[in-house]
Amino acid sequence: MKRIELIYEKLSSAGKSGITAQDIAESLGITRANASSDLNRLVTEGRASKAKGKPVVFHRLDVSPVQHVMELDLFSKRNPSLYSAVEQAKAAVMYPPRGMGMLVLGETGTGKSMFAELVSGYARDMGKVAKDAPFIVFNCADYANNPQLLLGQLFGTRKGAYTGAVEDRPGLVEAADGGMLFLDEVHRLPPEGQEMFFTFIDKGTYRRLGETDRERRSDVLIISATTENPETSLLKTFTRRIPMVIRIPSLMERGLEERFNLVRNFFIDESVRLSREIRVSVNTMKALSGYHCPNNIGQLKTDIQLACAKAYIDCMSGKKEQLSISTMDLPQHIRQGLYSETEHRQLWNKLVGISSRYFVFQHTDNPEIIRTSGEDDSIYDMLDIKMHELRSSGLKEEELEAELEKSIEDYFKDYIHSVYEKRDLKTLESLIQPDVIRAVDSLVDYCENSLSVKLEEKIYYGLAVHISNSIDRVRKNQRIVNPRLSAIRNQHRREFNCAINALKIIEGAFDLQMPIDEAGFIAMFLAYDKESYEGNENRVKVIVVAHGPSTATSMAETANTLLGENYAIGINAPLDEKPLQIIRRIKDFIKDSGIREDILFLVDMGSLMSFGSELEEELGIRTKTLPLVSTLHVLEATRKAILGYSLTEVYSETRRVNSLLDESEQDSGMSNDEGRLAIVTVCTTGEGGALTAKNLVLKKLKIDKNLVEVIPVSYSGEKDTLDEIRKIESERRIVFIVSPFRLRGEFPVYGLDSLLSGEGISALQKHIDQEMTYIKMGYTLENQLKMVDGLSVLKDVKLFNSEVEKGLSIKMPTDILIGVTFHAACLIDRLTASEETKAFRDKKQFISGNRRFYNAVRKASLPLMEKYDIDISDDDICRLMSFFMSKQPDIS
Repeated sequence: MKRIELIYEKLSSAGKSGITAQDIAESLGITRANASSDLNRLVTEGRASKAKGKPVVFHRLDVSPVQHVMELDLFSKRNPSLYSAVEQAKAAVMYPPRGMGMLVLGETGTGKSMFAELVSGYARDMGKVAKDAPFIVFNCADYANNPQLLLGQLFGTRKGAYTGAVEDRPGLVEAADGGMLFLDEVHRLPPEGQEMFFTFIDKGTYRRLGETDRERRSDVLIISATTENPETSLLKTFTRRIPMVIRIPSLMERGLEERFNLVRNFFIDESVRLSREIRVSVNTMKALSGYHCPNNIGQLKTDIQLACAKAYIDCMSGKKEQLSISTMDLPQHIRQGLYSETEHRQLWNKLVGISSRYFVFQHTDNPEIIRTSGEDDSIYDMLDIKMHELRSSGLKEEELEAELEKSIEDYFKDYIHSVYEKRDLKTLESLIQPDVIRAVDSLVDYCENSLSVKLEEKIYYGLAVHISNSIDRVRKNQRIVNPRLSAIRNQHRREFNCAINALKIIEGAFDLQMPIDEAGFIAMFLAYDKESYEGNENRVKVIVVAHGPSTATSMAETANTLLGENYAIGINAPLDEKPLQIIRRIKDFIKDSGIREDILFLVDMGSLMSFGSELEEELGIRTKTLPLVSTLHVLEATRKAILGYSLTEVYSETRRVNSLLDESEQDSGMSNDEGRLAIVTVCTTGEGGALTAKNLVLKKLKIDKNLVEVIPVSYSGEKDTLDEIRKIESERRIVFIVSPFRLRGEFPVYGLDSLLSGEGISALQKHIDQEMTYIKMGYTLENQLKMVDGLSVLKDVKLFNSEVEKGLSIKMPTDILIGVTFHAACLIDRLTASEETKAFRDKKQFISGNRRFYNAVRKASLPLMEKYDIDISDDDICRLMSFFMSKQPDIS
């Protein structure tokens, strides 16, 4: 008997007093979560009721099967695309005298087995079979390689029927007598088995394998299922005897609302299974409801379980305070579901609301969903997702602009309204890298002079935090995209032009290439409308408790000074003071201060971790405690508390500081394939001289050491030295060589005197800047291209450039390679979109006069045509040739 029926029977013995989920779990030896889940299912079906209060008490309702809402009806209501399938199944079950066989068709993972089980429950509910009638499932594929054993499993065997048949054994047809038999993958049933079955369907009789002297009877309703076309995989004599053919639609054939409900129900199931709340971002729900899921419901359920399992591990290991899932926790192929353009925005608003950001799936006796607000994505990721979402929604341009503008405005409120009137640069430099502060100083000075304005202190601090984050993203090769770039440029032209030049200050200070999108964000800081900020009276209190005569008060004072508000509270604890005394003082302070709000305690030692729960019990206030804190922790906690974040959010955001402190500053995020640049220094006086030249290069030139390696080589004869340089060239692209004598090769060679003269420094720096631009073009292309991935196409085009150079035995200047790379990448993108190609003037004569260039470029372009399934015409070949001939391409 199924577990839910055992629980239903248990309700009968409870009498009028009823029974709790915990009582049932203990009496049946099952988990409370499973008991609670089945009891709520019985309530939904109308077979039980529950009384309000704690603990929840359940009572059995004695109603006829027809009166209560049956599971199959609920299934049909939740899955409208299966309405016809459900009605067909009902008709087959009710067909006199004993039902009609069914053949269920559908792709792998569509839920054929689950559907068959629901049909069996319907048959019991309607009295077509007994309440305890068997429902047997058999997958024909399990024995497909041994037809004799397969038939023996189904119909039974007689002793001696085949080698190994040492005794009489009944089959599944006999075991299913009076009930139902589900044959999955029925197309794997051999022809002789199908013939035996259609005889059984016709007459209700069968024989065990090897049996000739006896005919047996069994009353069984057959449900069969297959993923194949029955016209080609089953005997016609078999399919004719199963007239009720039911098709289960694939997941992609189901509507958005139906898919959303599936995702919702799977999360509820996992919440009950884990006995925990699961917090899921709205964007995660959208992604799971819209991504390409080729293996249907089975894959969807597995993907959700995998996401929950990863979140559970993060929660148990302490990486996350609660079990939560955001888009960044999903694999890339699922995140692509956010960019689906097939659904209407109004439907999403109906399903998730306009301002919701999270769903909280409860695991209680009455599972429910709670929508909550709050952002879960960074400004860059959030804007990227929102831009795709809004563009696919069919909004008018002005509506789209308004939505994006609001998102960006919210971002600036978070960064700017968190600070007020004062700053202390020395303290700020201890929290944010000093070189960032110096760059921001230069940037602010330039902008104030350029715009003839005086920026407020809070703008300064906001810029410092924002630029620090932006630099970190660029170093890690994370995208910075501003979807309102064009609008910002038009609305704030002076500020935008100023921000463009200001970016050069950042680039020069950190040897980075900042995307133009970042200028849009800086312009917003410069043009920001100065609004008043009203504090929240119920904000979380931040109390720092640390050992030492002034440790806690110093950290609190630092945070308050930077944020311009006397908010964080410091309580110093002498080293010789016992923990109980410290707790008593804290209690007295809270009582005397009349604090009733939630409190986040930031403490310096683990011995102070336990007093939070004691304060909760005695004073009736909610607390959380974070150990081993620094000034940066205090600053972040105070900033979030001032903004009105909840206790849980302030605690969670402050914990993230740990991961920021642990990150390696040297991680450039460049892949091995992208960071292969070298400068070679050669000296005839031995390795020491080459090292001196290396140090001179590093001192005189601006080099990103994560991208460019300076390699000293000791001169040991021209041939051996060239061999050593060629080894380096096989692994890295050589920018140039510094050597006191000329070396034969394609690479540029400079003397040490070039490093000592201003003119030479300029030429060498130009080489480096061009090479670094060349290897870091991927994200620029990613923002320009619509049909292909920028990073991927960059690698392919670089390979194309290399093949042309080899074919022509030339070494192209980097500035020409940059031009041809942009052109070739945009060409691939344009051809992938099936856009037309313009004719190249005098094409035949151009090719005829430059046959060697034509052959090299045509040959190198063949892999591009094959990979991207495009046809690069001779017109486009001619334009590509123009680059390699060091001419501007003819675009007529």
